[in-house]
Amino acid sequence: MSQSFDLVLANGTVVTPGGTATTDIGILGGRITAIGDLRGSAMADKIDCTGLHVLPGVIDTQVHFREPGLEHKEDLSTGSAAAAMGGVVAFFEMPNTKPGTTTDVELLDKLKRGEGRCWTDHAFFLGAAADNIDHLAQWERIPGCAGIKVFMGSSTGNLLVADDETLAKVIAQGYRRIAVHCEDEARLIARKSIADAAGHPRAHHIWRDAETALIATKRLVKLAEAAKRRVHVLHVTTAEEMEFLADHKDLVTVETTPQHLTLTAPDCYETLGTYAQMNPPIRENHHRGALWRAINNGTVDVLGSDHAPHTREEKDKPYPQSPSGMTGVQTLVPIMLDHVNQGRLSLERFVDLTSAGPGRIYNLAGKGRIAMGYDADFTLVDMKAERTITNQWIVSRCGWTPFDGKKVKGWPMATIIRGQLVMSDGQLIGDPAGKPVRFQECYP
Repeated sequence: MSQSFDLVLANGTVVTPGGTATTDIGILGGRITAIGDLRGSAMADKIDCTGLHVLPGVIDTQVHFREPGLEHKEDLSTGSAAAAMGGVVAFFEMPNTKPGTTTDVELLDKLKRGEGRCWTDHAFFLGAAADNIDHLAQWERIPGCAGIKVFMGSSTGNLLVADDETLAKVIAQGYRRIAVHCEDEARLIARKSIADAAGHPRAHHIWRDAETALIATKRLVKLAEAAKRRVHVLHVTTAEEMEFLADHKDLVTVETTPQHLTLTAPDCYETLGTYAQMNPPIRENHHRGALWRAINNGTVDVLGSDHAPHTREEKDKPYPQSPSGMTGVQTLVPIMLDHVNQGRLSLERFVDLTSAGPGRIYNLAGKGRIAMGYDADFTLVDMKAERTITNQWIVSRCGWTPFDGKKVKGWPMATIIRGQLVMSDGQLIGDPAGKPVRFQECYP
């Protein structure tokens, strides 16, 4: 007796945990219910994937979509549209909005704002602060919460956790993995005159030097190991950190970004100016080489875009008054597929970094693999397609990318989320229908 499906993806080159093969995928009720030769099966709809690779849906675990309070830069609708256009099926959003996401009320407000407006599935981080420590263990288990985020540097107000005493208290509360921005605030303050005196973003990676990152990362790991708490070091940028973290993988997972794997100082600051300014900064070529070695030796667990848009008017302010951050959620897939085509990593390793990796780090329920019973999330890509990334393609509200004019090989052709076609051939399909991501450690 043949099976019946809502949708069949036919004849695609499918990347599964068991290997890569040309096969079909059957979808029923938003989940994967068959993998194999499905010719002759009853189906309501079919997508011919001949010539395409069918990847597990790409998950971007670090974005800043600016809502509430900063919607002139981005909001959940425009940011999630950019994600879907780039082949991303789900995003985890950071808490440094206005107000910051530091209470259960503010977290639930973000989840409510996403209803009927997010094109992709989504989750939101809760920001750790000195005044909410006693609640973190409870609030981190709210459905739709991606976990706790800590800013050791490069933040303001109650979201900044700069001292070890407060950080140790945060780490002691709760169980889920904590995501941390590691820059040492005291060193940033002490060296700020370097940026002020230079008046040009070419000083950005000198002010926020490798030692600034390494100090904070070592402080975090020491406290995490004392408390036996799992931590995740975001956007690692230095050779020294990667060497150190490779010896502490029992509790620590590691992220890097496409920007840090692609751009280099000082050239990027001369060509892009403040549009290359982000925290931690783009660094010299020997650091980029170390990041690639860490990709290929397994030290890096995940890629995140650190999508952090600002308007052109804001970015055009003189350095260092100019804000740090750049777009990235829409370009993550094409930038990294180009690296795959250049031989810098395998397609299977890309999949591990963008779907299986998020699944392992955050204990996702039903996402991160092409496997029976999992959500029918797919990023369909044409590995042979040659395109040029342009500002005109970017649907983020700010309308620009640091990769404007970059030619790439490999392109996202369709985004499918829980069996629904959300993007096809550069066009959004239907209406926003994203749902909160489910986590195994959250309340049912």
